[in-house]
Amino acid sequence: MDLVNHLTDRLLFAVPKKGRLYEKCCQLLGGADIQFRRSPRLDIALSTNLPIALIFLPAADIPVFVGEGNCDLGITGMDQVMESDQFENIEDLLDLKFGTCKLQVQVPEKGEYNQPKDLIGKKIVSSFTKLATDYFEDLKVNAKSDVNTNVRYVGGSVEASCALGVADAIVDLVESGETMKAAGLKAIGTILTTSAHLFSSRTPRYPELVNTIKERLEGVLAAQEFVLCNYNAPKSIMAECLKITPGKRAATVSTLDKHSPDEEDWVAISSMVSKKKIGNVMDDLKKAGASDILVLDISNCRV
Repeated sequence: MDLVNHLTDRLLFAVPKKGRLYEKCCQLLGGADIQFRRSPRLDIALSTNLPIALIFLPAADIPVFVGEGNCDLGITGMDQVMESDQFENIEDLLDLKFGTCKLQVQVPEKGEYNQPKDLIGKKIVSSFTKLATDYFEDLKVNAKSDVNTNVRYVGGSVEASCALGVADAIVDLVESGETMKAAGLKAIGTILTTSAHLFSSRTPRYPELVNTIKERLEGVLAAQEFVLCNYNAPKSIMAECLKITPGKRAATVSTLDKHSPDEEDWVAISSMVSKKKIGNVMDDLKKAGASDILVLDISNCRV
């Protein structure tokens, strides 16, 4: 009863309890300063610094709990939201840019099927039965066929279905593709590309806290993607430098004091730069005439 009472006055945040998204979710929550301690035997953890209760659920169940239940927020793959068809009840707040993979049609590498349309009327096994059924129904319509494709549900070890004679093809999530290759399968079609997203109920009980968490997670993602580039430059080349480092929204420019009246005016510029581009940016700044170029990691931010 005490736990139930605790949940009634807290924002309920559903996150995956295991699998490919769990570890990344925990890292993201830590970066957003959502502190909690989870007991190994419990799937509920109360935050120690915010009025939040974390509910650890199977990733496939999270869209239903957010869309139809009392959960205000949830993190799960876009694939799971599409499979559960909860878009009328939930709002997509943020692409978290991890857990990226593809939902693909896979067939035996040495088999007779080379195009998805070859599988019309065949046996398909998947844990994404709605998405697979919709996909093959569209193929049937486009091919002007009257034959229905048999899509059956299997919850685990989907990649073994063809070898065990249960299916002609499978529809499953693929990250690197190594598991599928080991099972003797090849991809002949991609239904969608997916990643982890932050979702909210369309009627959250604590909208202000929902927005706060979203902003915190946006800050964590920006800190992972950008570095802070600081440098000095003569004012005469400032416009050229700002083209090189425009910032995420805008750069910060400060006027530097002169050492003598005859000295040229200089400015100090600070700008967020993509980590992937920082090497080239530093080279370009040096060629333009900037000096004292420093790059600093960002541990957290608000954008």
